Amino acid sequence: MRLADWMGVKMLVGIGIGAVLFLLLGVLAAGGITGITSIAKALFFGFIGFFVGYLLPEFWLGRKIKSRQKVILKMIPDTLDLLTISVRAGLGFDAALAKVVEKLPGPLTDEFRRALAEVRVGKARREALRDMIPRTNVQPLSNFIGAIIQAETLGVSISKVLQVQSEQLRIERRQRAEEMAAKAPIKMLFPLVGCIFPSLFVVILGPAIISLVKTFAGGGIPSGK
Repeated sequence: MRLADWMGVKMLVGIGIGAVLFLLLGVLAAGGITGITSIAKALFFGFIGFFVGYLLPEFWLGRKIKSRQKVILKMIPDTLDLLTISVRAGLGFDAALAKVVEKLPGPLTDEFRRALAEVRVGKARREALRDMIPRTNVQPLSNFIGAIIQAETLGVSISKVLQVQSEQLRIERRQRAEEMAAKAPIKMLFPLVGCIFPSLFVVILGPAIISLVKTFAGGGIPSGK
């Protein structure tokens, strides 16, 4: 989708939500319902609906981008392992990429497929790989592509570069897992405080509170007679 098409989608969503709010509140204003006494208020809320609708696709797109980046990040180690095995088996780098595209479906594979298609129509391989960086915006993938381009420029063996990158990505994946495990207790604190602890307090303190209420309602502490 081109930028003009995306801007058109945002305008249509904004106009649609704004028009619905304006018509709905205009009808309510005409009938004197819910305290709306003028069309001006309906027009004001229609403009608010337009701005909300105009920004809503951006939030949706942001969530889709983050979801795609997470999938790419998870695919990188397995993709690099298959790429390393293919190169060590004697395939060239382009043929190894074609094997990865054939075996592993996903957004990262789609990016490699596009890069291979650009190479087939005459684009330099380093340029095709470099163009993947702004499209994905995933730092480990950017580091990998940078290493491949540098190895091609300096004449370093691609197999050694892939081995080093594969080991580095495994280390980074383990570090991310440890970081997520360290954050888990903090994330669990809010559900515990907001949901579980109040229930425990009700179960533990409830009978005591009921007894106190009954005691004070009965006129004080019983004398025992």
